[in-house]
This record gives sequence, structure tokens and C-alpha cells, in this order.
Amino acid sequence: MLNPFATDAFSVVSLTKAINILPNSYGRIRELNLMPGRGVRSRSIVIEERNGVLNLLPTKAPGAPGTYAETAKRKVRSFVIPHIPHEDVILPQEYEEVRAFGTENEISTVASIMNDHLQTAKNKFAITLEYLRMGALKGIIMDADGSVLYNLYTEFGIPEKKINFELGTNANVQTKCFEVSRHIEDNLKGEVMTEVRALVSPEFFDKLISNESVKEVFKFHTTSVDRLGGDPRKNFNFAGIVFEEYRGIATDVNGVPKRFIEPGEGHCFPLGTLNSFETLFAPADFIETVNTLGIELYAKQAPRKFERGIDLHFQSNPLPVCYRPGLLVKIFSSN
Repeated sequence: MLNPFATDAFSVVSLTKAINILPNSYGRIRELNLMPGRGVRSRSIVIEERNGVLNLLPTKAPGAPGTYAETAKRKVRSFVIPHIPHEDVILPQEYEEVRAFGTENEISTVASIMNDHLQTAKNKFAITLEYLRMGALKGIIMDADGSVLYNLYTEFGIPEKKINFELGTNANVQTKCFEVSRHIEDNLKGEVMTEVRALVSPEFFDKLISNESVKEVFKFHTTSVDRLGGDPRKNFNFAGIVFEEYRGIATDVNGVPKRFIEPGEGHCFPLGTLNSFETLFAPADFIETVNTLGIELYAKQAPRKFERGIDLHFQSNPLPVCYRPGLLVKIFSSN
């Protein structure tokens, strides 16, 4: 029997195109379109900081004049975009005389089997990208094992802003919200925004809506949302901040569930900015992709030794980044 995968339909170009058009397992940050993706031509990039704002600098050919940094006014830092590979395998048993699920006599096609593997891989990369993007919203981008990939605050010498809402007391929550908004407004530095959004843990959200100064407002919010059949835990606008319960979670490399936002905490950021958030995608380390603009996902297949199956290789090279870490505010309640 000829290798059914030895056709142009399963080339690196075709597989990469196929995995990128499969439906996404959307995370909330992706839904907000907060960090749109953009391809770059290499894994090494240079980011410039000027007055607390981070700007991506273009790469240049060797020998070309570089970008000059003014002393004490500009700083440049080099970053290496993380490389995330994933492996899978298709064994002959999967497509040899196997009936397609839900049918009585139709033989499952190799294309549908390949599609199942592509979708499974894409779902894993989607939740990983959501985790990295949440890290960029915190200003500290973490790896799956809990190690720090990049701390944007220490990299650029920008202090992290933290505000204690003290929700267990009679503290004025409205004043705390104003403090968040004023801090973000002061650090826009020429940027624009449409609103301030807060993604918070369930524990923080429950404390928030139980606070005496918030209870009545949330009651009217719940009533209006219920009429529309919505979820009152989303889009709760109080004192100029849109609060939303965030429940992102995934298992780490050891199989332990890992929450993307710690209990009792939340993270505030502006929506509607022009260029404060972005996800950079570097090209794969394939011969075919050298010096090309990176895309979100790549897929490639190769026969196993003695034609005993098909090895699948997937990879993504993403770096979600906030170019203005001063716009990020961590909120918590100490009681």
C-alpha cells in the first residue's frame, strides 16, 4: 500500500494552512481582540523604551546603520520570541479499515484523521497562547512550568502598580476605581482608549459585589442583564471600570490545574488602544520558512522509520507584549 500521506495535500504549506483555518478554542483575551497578531521575520527582536513606552524596532541587514539611542532618554532591549513545539503521531491502525464515526459503512479518510489531530493540537496551542497573553496583561510573562520568561517591569525599570481595594471593610470602592482610571489615564502618554476593563478572579468578584457600596448597583445590573438572558458576571460597569469574572485555567506540565488569575486578585487594562498591545509571531525553524513573516501556527509531517506511521510536528513562536506596562494595574483585597 502506498503511503496515503505522500501527496501535496499533506505538505507543510497545506497542513499549516489547514491548522490555521480550523476553528479556534477562543479564550477571553482573544475574544476581546486585545492583542492582535503580527508576523516578524526572526525570533530575535529589539524593543525600544522611550519615556516608559516600548516600541518595536525593525531588524536590518548586517552592515546597515542601526537605530541610535539617546543617553538617558531611550533604552533598547533585545528579546527572543519563545519557541513552543508539540509532537504527535498517526499510526497505521488509525486509518486501516477504520469506519468513520457515526456511519455504518463509510471508511474514514486519512484527511479526516489528520484533521482530528490538527484540531487537537490547535486547542492546546490556543489555551497556551491565552495563558501567555494573560501574563502580558500582568506584565510578567510566565512559562508553563511557572518560570518567568519576561518581566516587563524589571526589563524596563517601570514600577508595578498595585491597588488594595479592601473590600472587606467600608472602604469607598468608587474612590479605588477612580485611582485605577487616573493611573491608566496618566500613563497613556499620547495613546487613546475606550474603556478600562478588569478581569478578576471569582473570589475578588464575589467580594466586590458583596461590598455595601456596590451591592445596589450590581442588583440593577443583574436585573437588566437577566431580561436579556445574559450573564451578570460579565460587563459589570462600576465607577468607570467594566468588571468581569475570569475563569481561565489549564493543567501545567505536571498535570496540576493552574489558574491564570490568582484567587482574590484582578488585573485592569485599557481597551481600544491603538498600539499598546500586540502578539508577535516568529517564523518556524523550517528551511521553507527562513526569513518569512511568522504566522500563528505551523504543522509538518514526516514518515516514521520503516513506514510505521506518520510523525506530526506542530509549533508556534509567539510573544504577547504590552508596549506600555504603566497601563497595567493589579488589584486585590487584603481582607
